[in-house]
Amino acid sequence: MNFHEFGFDDDLLDGIYAMGYETATPIQEKVIPPIIEGRDIIASAQTGTGKTAAFLLPVLHNLLTSPNDEHSINAMVIVPTRELAIQISQTLEGLTYYTSISSIAVYGGTGGASFAAEKKALSAGVDIVICTPGRMIAHLNMGYVNVKQLKYLVLDEADRMLDMGFHDDIIKIISYLPKERQNLMFSATMPPKIKQLALKILQNPVGIALALNKAPEKIVQEVFMIQEQQKIGLVKHVLSQKQFDSVIVFCSSKQNVKQLYAALKQARFSIEMIHSDLEQDKREQALLDFKNKKLKILVATDILSRGIDIEDIDLVINYDVPKDAEDYIHRIGRTARAASDGTAYTFVSGKEMGRFSRIEKTLGRPVPRGTVPEQFGPPPAARPPRSERPEGRNGKRPGGHKPGDKQRFKRKSKPKPRQQPGTP
Repeated sequence: MNFHEFGFDDDLLDGIYAMGYETATPIQEKVIPPIIEGRDIIASAQTGTGKTAAFLLPVLHNLLTSPNDEHSINAMVIVPTRELAIQISQTLEGLTYYTSISSIAVYGGTGGASFAAEKKALSAGVDIVICTPGRMIAHLNMGYVNVKQLKYLVLDEADRMLDMGFHDDIIKIISYLPKERQNLMFSATMPPKIKQLALKILQNPVGIALALNKAPEKIVQEVFMIQEQQKIGLVKHVLSQKQFDSVIVFCSSKQNVKQLYAALKQARFSIEMIHSDLEQDKREQALLDFKNKKLKILVATDILSRGIDIEDIDLVINYDVPKDAEDYIHRIGRTARAASDGTAYTFVSGKEMGRFSRIEKTLGRPVPRGTVPEQFGPPPAARPPRSERPEGRNGKRPGGHKPGDKQRFKRKSKPKPRQQPGTP
């Protein structure tokens, strides 16, 4: 479906085509018409499906074709991270280049000058605000944020915001907003907590869901069974065997990010790292240099796995196995975006085999196994299922229980005070 078929404002269409957009993605085709009609939306779709444009375009169209209060905030987009706020703000600037729409990104980790600029826009009025919860609450608490005429509220990556503990912050922000407004909720997954939040916020919503547990077919996936202590060596080997222009390596902890970064930096790879301990300006610069191809490799935590739109990534490496299938899909979905192909490698140590097996079960098929070079030694031994683990000398399995025993827990009694010699 071509974008002109939605009936968008002409100035907005100029921005759409200037950004290189031609045909709508499936999620855009499904959500744009009901948003233009004024319906509340709850939509789920995996990364790389075009969710950002799916809510920005109809909101922009409605702002351009209906009267609005220029002294109020007219639309608010709440996101979990600063990186996503910046990403959406940049997309918004491109789409609105030929229009009079104003916008501002509001997020923490910046200095006093940025806070003052945010205060001025939030009090004087701005068409669209993209914000993180904590920073917006800081402004709301000071009493100058003008949201009296707000018409649109968007919650992007709602599941991640709840995972990060922002439920109460979201509810507090909403308490400041007019009750009559249009609500749009986008989430990669739909656990019960998201449905409960939707019941509190949305009014008779249109529900739209795209497949969440299916990776893009253009991604070549491989799994490498490797000893934990050999992972750094295998990363070096992979990066040395072929010329990659753009690589993201995902680690599950800041400690692993720092350790891998130091090893690859010492090996003279073109590399930077992104994690939550890094200062905001350094994170932004690393991301900008990576987008502009000034550096080839980013080592990052899952802070980079969602909502960051970077095209032409050749390779994604899961240095650590992600916690579940959704995170796996979000990570590898950084590659094979737009019309490009991509490759995703996952390194699995012995202790991670069970977790990756559960991911494969959710995906509905096994991921092809890659060959680890002989110099890395034998692969880790798979841990047998509990039912097949050997019994101890007392006929019990590890954990102290015989097969079929029910585990019982006894309350520990409070020790009696010791009597002194000579006391009754």
